[in-house]
Amino acid sequence: MNVRRRITAAAAGALITIATLAVSGPATAATPSSTPVHDGITHEENPRVPEGAVWTEHYFPSADHSGVELHADVLRPANLPQRAITPVILAVGPYFGHAGQTGPEGWAQTGPSNRFEDFTSGTNLFARGYTYVMVDLRGFGGSTGCLDWVGPGEQADVKAAIQWVAKQPWSTGKVGMYGKSYDAVTGLVGNNLRLPALKAVVAQEPVWNMYNYLFSNGVPRPNVTGTPNAYNGIATMAGLSDDSDRYKANADYEVSHPECLADNLTNNNNPDLDSPYWRARNLAAKAKGTSTPLFITQGFIENNTKPEDAEEYLDNHRGFERGWMGQWEHVRGNETNGAGQLLQGRAGFFDEVMRLYDHYLKGAKPSVQDPAFAIEDNTGGWRAQSSWPTSASSRTTADLLNGQYVDDGIASALAANADADQQWDMEHYTDPSPLAASNRAPMQAAADTHSYFTWSTPTTSRVRITATPDITLNASATGNVMVRLWDVAPDGTAVMFDENVALIERAGRVTFDLKSTDWTFELGHQLGVQLGTIGSGSWRDTPSGNTIQVSRAKLGLELQNPRYDVPTQGDRSPFLDTYLRQFTRTLTDVGEGTFPLAVRGRP
Repeated sequence: MNVRRRITAAAAGALITIATLAVSGPATAATPSSTPVHDGITHEENPRVPEGAVWTEHYFPSADHSGVELHADVLRPANLPQRAITPVILAVGPYFGHAGQTGPEGWAQTGPSNRFEDFTSGTNLFARGYTYVMVDLRGFGGSTGCLDWVGPGEQADVKAAIQWVAKQPWSTGKVGMYGKSYDAVTGLVGNNLRLPALKAVVAQEPVWNMYNYLFSNGVPRPNVTGTPNAYNGIATMAGLSDDSDRYKANADYEVSHPECLADNLTNNNNPDLDSPYWRARNLAAKAKGTSTPLFITQGFIENNTKPEDAEEYLDNHRGFERGWMGQWEHVRGNETNGAGQLLQGRAGFFDEVMRLYDHYLKGAKPSVQDPAFAIEDNTGGWRAQSSWPTSASSRTTADLLNGQYVDDGIASALAANADADQQWDMEHYTDPSPLAASNRAPMQAAADTHSYFTWSTPTTSRVRITATPDITLNASATGNVMVRLWDVAPDGTAVMFDENVALIERAGRVTFDLKSTDWTFELGHQLGVQLGTIGSGSWRDTPSGNTIQVSRAKLGLELQNPRYDVPTQGDRSPFLDTYLRQFTRTLTDVGEGTFPLAVRGRP
């Protein structure tokens, strides 16, 4: 079936043809050709089309034979013949709707999303001979179907998108994926699918296990309902008035299928990590044995897609890896603030990305040797490593003191002013500042019934905690537990640099990871380990009211000697100072310490 669609030209208001599309038949049919019969729309005809590109639209079925129809916006180099073959950069996600990324943006006419126009223009992508394709996940933009929170349905969408672009007559069959946040998650999915056509993935600030965005070890996060509501809102955005009838009908799919919205609010409201629902969405576990070349970015103090299960994903992945990891918020590698500072602190992001793509999609050997991993620690200094974590780190286990706390939901410091009714999408949510952040209020450590501390002895040389700390403990009763790690200076000034929580479902042994971190302790500093109740503003926990006695607690750490760092270029990321202002306190009654914090075997 051929569909002709029309658009209002920007300059004169005249009607012009965008494309005649060959679209799919029934979902059970073979994957159809979807090649436009003419050259599509240029920037001169529609200013929403990037300069140097030609825009066409296409439809094709998802890979799960569900009847879901996917929509793609294709941007081809304008200086090439229609069927000139090029490698393809693919982005798949919920943010490519014609009306806007996360809400209506007031466009006067339809056109392709500008979500990654910074990437296509900043790399001269079209002049370099690449095609760029944006595919709407099911339920979003011009695609039908019920949104699926990166489940089997959306994984089938990613599979279909990769296979479809690889088979087009203008494609070399070599595909790279690009994204940040949700559309970085789909890049991780692409790697997990093990498709030969996918040659490289760039994933900035992804979620490594979808469970962790809504829950933490059985404890609901405050966005457990806000996030599904936000994506319901994105999924119900209508097409624009000059979109084709087909696009508008697909965009209205969730409106005409309200069960999709209802299911999205209930299906993922399950705190059990081991349930079939969450096992299907545990991308870190499903990465075992995969080998697609991978370039990731991850902020250790991320306020949105936090560094949980990143280490497991990278450990399970066996292919080429490159990464930028440091002290930033939820930002892109090229992003700057109003003062022109790079928000991740390191220059040359697009250059490194294109060296990766040129190598694996074009076979061009890079003339510059980039470090495998560039890491920024809390001092703002950058170092190069061959892997993350590095094999040069030393595993140690600290025995913590026995103690007790009252699980009443009254955290003694850093309670977050969270609004459980706010609709948070993965692209824009940031943690609220702690209530007491402005005055750095002193925190009574020893006499607090809501938590207790164990202290390391003062460091005798600089030492770094890296990778992913973990905790095991025996709890005497059901309830909740929070573990926080503090960097404490000799004068009691302390920064909370890592934390996580867990539900104690039954009395006995509890084990869980904290967030991945990279934090250097100066000479004479102590590590403070705080165990206690969960602040009710930070998580949507239900306090048990129990007095919980803790015994046989052990903290697992990876330690690194900064003396052996190999410096690499990079400036202090601006968010680090914001974080330090928010999470610095004065701790009183600091103990002398019961365990050392030192790298064994390397002076």
